[in-house]
Amino acid sequence: MTTYDRLPVTVLSGFLGAGKTTLLIESSGISEPMPVAATFSFPRDDGATLGDLARLDTMVTVVDAANFLPELAGGDELAARGLAPYEDDERTVSDLLMDQIEFADVIVLNKLDLVGPNQAARLRATLTRLNPEARIVPAVRGRVALQQVLGTGLFDVERAQQAPGWVKELNGDHVPETEEYGISSLVFRSDRAFHPGRLWTFVTKGLDSGTFGRILRSKGFFRLASRPRVTGLWSQAGSVARFEPSGALGPDTTQGQELVFIGTGLRHDALRAALEACLLDPGEPVPAEDEFPAWETYGIDDACEHEHPHSVSEAA
Repeated sequence: MTTYDRLPVTVLSGFLGAGKTTLLIESSGISEPMPVAATFSFPRDDGATLGDLARLDTMVTVVDAANFLPELAGGDELAARGLAPYEDDERTVSDLLMDQIEFADVIVLNKLDLVGPNQAARLRATLTRLNPEARIVPAVRGRVALQQVLGTGLFDVERAQQAPGWVKELNGDHVPETEEYGISSLVFRSDRAFHPGRLWTFVTKGLDSGTFGRILRSKGFFRLASRPRVTGLWSQAGSVARFEPSGALGPDTTQGQELVFIGTGLRHDALRAALEACLLDPGEPVPAEDEFPAWETYGIDDACEHEHPHSVSEAA
């Protein structure tokens, strides 16, 4: 089996014309699903779009049951595997796996013959937690009933523009059946900004250490006390975490932080306590500098110039 075979495949289907001819499009295993779907809305020179001729019906992602969790934990860069489709592609396999799973309407859980029933059940629960809205279809050797992936009518543009798992978790709509397999989530909110030094230590030495359980995914918005005018976007998948600017804050603006952590065997109290310990205490001096990668903020914050991805496993 090649490395390429381990990556999921995104599939599109559409109906053309009154006769409802089905068009099946299989994209590269390293393609990002959102741009593929957006192609249906791109206008041509005459103003028409592909969406005028075809309806995007279903987004399908195929997951390799035997290799999904090892790939997620590995954090290898696509470029290191010779899979980067363009120069300066900084994506990792973990990034790609999450993008494809969170965007899917249908997840085909393939190669179940290569794993035991307990591992299969745990993996299914993990996928359900990451994307509660997706239909999960078990498969062996890629054999699935066509009605499970074609003509489902599941694709919804507005829903696709959000990560359903995060919205549900932030709203408190948990998926209780996944907790049977030790998969749970924690939502952390605070009006206080993080102390950059303590948060950096948490990210590089605690997030991927197993101290708080196995954190598969975390995402949300955060603030560093050393960068008071910029809101940061937090995105972690497996062993890879990225931190980049999300928006500007006015001088008198106070914005709360909101992070979601999903994982197996999470030690909720310990994780929450560790995050609270990273917050800047009232009256505590704000550090003049921090160890987080600089952000390109276009003048919002003169101390920030460039943003780079950060791999937790490499820094730990």
